This record gives sequence, structure tokens and C-alpha cells, in this order.
Amino acid sequence: MSLVYRIMYRVGFTPWDTGEVPSELRALVEGDDRLDAGSALDIGCGTGTQSLYLAAHGWRVTGVDDLEQPLRRARARGAAAGVEVDWVRADVTCLPGAGLRPGYTLLLDRGCYHGLPDQARAAYVHGVSELAARGASLLLMSFAPNRIPAAPAGARRAEIEARFEPTWELCSVTNDAGADPAGPLRNVPRNWYRLRKR
Repeated sequence: MSLVYRIMYRVGFTPWDTGEVPSELRALVEGDDRLDAGSALDIGCGTGTQSLYLAAHGWRVTGVDDLEQPLRRARARGAAAGVEVDWVRADVTCLPGAGLRPGYTLLLDRGCYHGLPDQARAAYVHGVSELAARGASLLLMSFAPNRIPAAPAGARRAEIEARFEPTWELCSVTNDAGADPAGPLRNVPRNWYRLRKR
């Protein structure tokens, strides 16, 4: 998927980069049952919207992406806002080798896992599990499976549960409350999965 995303960033068609913080993340950070601010890992952080939001709310944040172009923009946005985030260029299927320190209490994936090829998903789950603290929350957004060319393949609930068991338990699944994205995926259902590391 890196080549597809690289091309899309180059031509300026990035419908996922809305600049909006999803309400599902806001609920974990500011809601009635908010998490205590700790150490957060934003997986596939792109231009940093979610990373900067978390850092502004007292979290120690690492934003990881495989592409330099969005990371450059994320660094510039962070500097302009006076917000500190550790920006790391790394392959999300090789997270333990990226020099990251285990112990993250919140891991966020707003559309990374669902774009990985099937054979890379196990490596992703292994890396995320190694870096998460016991009791950590993982908030993961995924499109439903689809056959749209050059789009993320998506994932089913059953697959997510099977891949993350037995290290993680699925706590909730909710429909994405945000606006439909521009482009061919606008009518594909999206879900947020909240998991807790055992």
C-alpha cells in the first residue's frame, strides 16, 4: 500500500486526511469514562492530526508512518502549534525494530491495519502487542471488506477478533460517526474496534 499512498500524497488526493479528530477518540480522551493520559502510539499517523490532539491533551505521543512526505507536514504542524510529538518513520509491520519502547497505554489506528495485505497483518498484531502495556487500549478503525481497486481491502470483525486473540479482548464495536470520506469508499461501512490488552 505504500506505493499507492505515496502516489496519492503526491497528487494531493488524501480523503482520509480530513483534519478532524474522530469523536470515538475524543470520547476516550475527554469523555465521561476518559482514560488517564499516558503514553500513546499513533499507528499510521499521516500528517499528525490525532497525534497533535493527544499531545495537546497531556499524552506523551509517538506518531509512526512509513512515508516521509506526511511526516514532514506533521513535524511542521507540531512546531507551529508548539506541541511535542516523537515522529518516527517506520514500517508498521516491523514496529519492534523501530527503536520504540514498550509500555504504550493507548494505541490508535485510524485506518492502517485494514490496508495491509493479509500476510502482513500477523506481523502488525505481533508488533502492536509487544509495544502495548498490560491493560492498554487499542482503538482501531477499519472499513468493511470491499473490492474497490487501489483501496484498503478492509477487515471483518471475526478476522480482527481472531488475529488479536488471545492477547487482546474486544470490548466494543461501533459504527464510525464521522462524515463519509470523499472518493470511491464513501459508501463502504466503517467501524471502530476498541480492544484491551489482557
